[in-house]
Amino acid sequence: MKIYTKTGDSGETGLYGGVRVSKAHARVAAYGDVDELNAGLGLARASLSPAQSPDLIAMLEQIQRDLFALGARLADPAHRIAGRVTKAVVAPEDIARLEGWIDTLDGGLPALRRFILAGGAPGGAALHLARTMCRRAERTMVALLGDDPEAFESELLVYMNRLSDLLFVMARAANLRAGTPEIEW
Repeated sequence: MKIYTKTGDSGETGLYGGVRVSKAHARVAAYGDVDELNAGLGLARASLSPAQSPDLIAMLEQIQRDLFALGARLADPAHRIAGRVTKAVVAPEDIARLEGWIDTLDGGLPALRRFILAGGAPGGAALHLARTMCRRAERTMVALLGDDPEAFESELLVYMNRLSDLLFVMARAANLRAGTPEIEW
């Protein structure tokens, strides 16, 4: 099987179930932004020190798996994937997992008194960048809901909202572990 199919040469792509749409379609933009975030998380994972942050690396790997499921849900306008592909589920338990990670990591961080500038050590900076990618993907998903209020399950948007909070806390934790001070605004 070749990596190129030539089926997108005219500016269209296929959604789950075979429906063809423009590559500029809101649904394609939404799962494309999620895919970009997933790649950003891969960069963040590669930028973290395994010795300092094995827990963050493991969390990011799980989140990347979750984002594949989330992207599959976004690419399924007829909601047909749910019953057939169990690994493509994003459930309330996944959101609770993110919240637990936030609470655990935040408990080990100094209290914030001011806004901080994004940056720091390579892993922390990459996580800050991923947080902004997550917020963009979330906005794109909200735009898709404006076109179709039943475009996807509500858990997907909640997951993305929690994920951006987690990425902020992870960035702070990575910078603290690397000994890189936060710069206040």
